[in-house]
Amino acid sequence: MPRASERRSPAAQRHADTVRFVLFEARPAGLTFNQLVRSSELSPHQTRAGLACLRDTIAERGWPPLIWTRPDGYKFCSDPAELQAYEVAIIREKLTEIRRFITGVVAPHAALQPKGRWIKHLNTQLSSVESTLDVIADYTDA
Repeated sequence: MPRASERRSPAAQRHADTVRFVLFEARPAGLTFNQLVRSSELSPHQTRAGLACLRDTIAERGWPPLIWTRPDGYKFCSDPAELQAYEVAIIREKLTEIRRFITGVVAPHAALQPKGRWIKHLNTQLSSVESTLDVIADYTDA
């Protein structure tokens, strides 16, 4: 994903307009990334920059969210059930990343230096994060 400064460049905004136009033309069907690249006649890098800028623009203007699903690809979503399913999938993915970081990086470091000042601080912060994640995980499982 492009850096924040690159997401708002004039070029990225032009690419975002192109991507938005192509997605509106394909509506209600979605487009895979490769289809989006071919249809927009942008390079893969330009398409990624356009998608990042488009997501920022969507958030600012309150437009229907842009989602990605394996069967449909990228598309604008206005169905609440489909949007909730997408959000739950993203939250589960992020929870998995955070848990892997805790168990794969932090836990071995804590085992080596259990009384270290940094580890005590990190454990305090992570226990708070873990309790929050447990609440979120319980909500997404329901």
